[in-house]
Formats: sequence, C-alpha cells, structure tokens
Amino acid sequence: MRYNIYCDESCHLEHDNQKYMVLGGIICEKSDRNIIKKDILNIKKRYGISARSEIKWNKVSPSKLEYYKELVNYFFDNDNLRLRAVVIDKSQLNHKLFNQTHDDWYYKMYYYLLINLVEPKQENYIYLDIKDTKSSSKVEGLKKYLSFKLMDYDFNVIKNIQSINSQESTIMQLADLLIGAIGYRNRKVYDNEDCSWAKKELMMHVINRSGYSLTKNTMLSEKKFNLFCINLRAGDNIE
Repeated sequence: MRYNIYCDESCHLEHDNQKYMVLGGIICEKSDRNIIKKDILNIKKRYGISARSEIKWNKVSPSKLEYYKELVNYFFDNDNLRLRAVVIDKSQLNHKLFNQTHDDWYYKMYYYLLINLVEPKQENYIYLDIKDTKSSSKVEGLKKYLSFKLMDYDFNVIKNIQSINSQESTIMQLADLLIGAIGYRNRKVYDNEDCSWAKKELMMHVINRSGYSLTKNTMLSEKKFNLFCINLRAGDNIE
C-alpha cells in the first residue's frame, strides 16, 4: 500500500504572541487522493464556492459556515481520511537550555507528529506546507530521523518528504481547517467578546463530531482523530 500524508501548521512562529502551536497531518491512501479531491470539489459546487477557492480556517465566516461544516462532516464520514495533531504550549520552551534554535525545535515537533502517523510497513509520501526557501536541508534531516527510528535504512517506508504550497493540495487545506479549530480551542479565542461566532460554532462542531475536547491527549490507539497535547512541565521531555 502507498499513503500520502499532508501536513500543515498553525501559529508556529517563535514571537507571534500566540501561546499554542498546532501541527497536523491527514493521511489517506494514495489511490484515494483524486476521489477525495473530486468529492470536495462537488461540495464546493453545491455551495457556489469557486473550485480554486482555498479552504482555510481563517476564511471561516457566517456566510460560509454550512459549507465548512460539510467539509468537517466529510472528513469524519470518510473512513479513508485520518488526522493526527500535536499541540504545544510555546510559553514552556527554553531553546537556550537545549542548545537549539526555534527552527530546530520546529522540525523535532514534526518528527513527533509523523512518527505515529506514518504506516510503518507501507510506502509513505509526506507533503509539508512550505515554510521558507531554506527548509530543504531540514526536511531531508527529518526524513533521515524518521527512517532511522523505523529502521527503514533503505528508505522503503519514508519514500519522500517534500514541501509544497498549500494552494496545490485540497487535502492539506482540509488539514488547515481542522487544526485551526484545535488551535482556536486551545488558545480560548472564543472567550473574547469580539470573537467570530462562526468559528466558535465550527469549533464546537469539530468537538461534537470527534467526541474530544481538543485540549487533551487521545489514546495513542485512536486512529481517526489522534491528538498529542505536549506539556513539557508535566514531564513530556521531548526537547
């Protein structure tokens, strides 16, 4: 079997005044990719959304709420789509103590996202949302660390990792939508008086469909909607 994994991130910058970063990836069989794209295109058509319109958490609005709810439903109703997300409290970081840059740490977090998402006995093709023009060496290092952990010394499991623009991938955009809801919940943006009621309602829709609070770990065995909420102060020593 061959699998594609589409990854995106939310609030990953070191000094963006956002407490929580979320990394997330959606995995599907490679052979299902075009079917999924076609299904999402049909959803767009039903709601009068342009085929080229990007699916993004930041674009959730009252006028498009039902459209975005249907996209969430599509994910949860499709047995061929699975998500894993990692939530990190950036206020707990101490890069100096561990002699690392924020960029080094960022790719370590991708390792913890992917190591429990890849299919260990199958071929995996991983697509990351492009971060910057200097990320190619870090991405190659990520591939090597994952492969060594999986004892995949001939790179038969991790076939490829590459950065792409999220505009090129509908499934990566769907990941952006779901991790946007996770981040919104953890940052408690919905408590603000001027918060978007549409985003709050969509966040609650994700909570209801997943059956999880979005702020706590799921069981590692949870396949459909797997969450790992890292708490360094509680002993999650992943630096």
